[in-house]
Amino acid sequence: MSFADILTSVTGFLELGGPVVAVLAGLSVIALTVVILKLAQFWLQRVGRPGRSEAAVRLWAHGRRREAWQALGDIRSASEEAVAIAMQAAEAGNADKALVEEDIARAATRRLHRYNSGMKGLDAIAQIAPLLGLFGTVLGMIEAFRELQSAGNAVDPSLLAGGIWVALLTTAVGLAVAMPVSLVVTYLEGQIENEKVAIETLASAVLLEQARGGRVDVAEVEEARGYERVANAH
Repeated sequence: MSFADILTSVTGFLELGGPVVAVLAGLSVIALTVVILKLAQFWLQRVGRPGRSEAAVRLWAHGRRREAWQALGDIRSASEEAVAIAMQAAEAGNADKALVEEDIARAATRRLHRYNSGMKGLDAIAQIAPLLGLFGTVLGMIEAFRELQSAGNAVDPSLLAGGIWVALLTTAVGLAVAMPVSLVVTYLEGQIENEKVAIETLASAVLLEQARGGRVDVAEVEEARGYERVANAH
């Protein structure tokens, strides 16, 4: 099928569905663009994948500080930055714990705000698309019954049936737009939640080591991560 044939089919579909379907098609393009950008952002910045941060904290717990910094590598995610700040404070030795926690919170808030950008827009599309589809169906049904009334005694059942299925088309399009967007939003929000838990547990483990003047309790870190995995499973 050539590009001209595809374009003709799309144009015919939009004409059949009317302005509501055209609006939904525009929303789907916007949603797809935002989804691609967010997935790329989350992948490149390792959002919700704190493997490097966990490895760095484990090495730090065993006193292998140089290897811990190497495991952390280039700082991309919020959890990695939080662990790096905590490790720098621990190396300084005399840093105030409250100030360090404030620095971590500030850095985490900045990054989490970036992760959340665009999420409200996707959530709005997921909520409004079915409503737009239903609105289009109501308008189509009104038009179908108006034509039925105008026909008087010469009622053609095929005319009514045709008007009804065209009207229902908008609801189907609205649901087709909303469902995948809603699934993506749920996934992205889950990754952000994973990042929040990693920030709190891993950075706190390094700060506790500084406060105790000893080693990080690796069991506590693993237990916290275990709670996170159980929460995500539910």
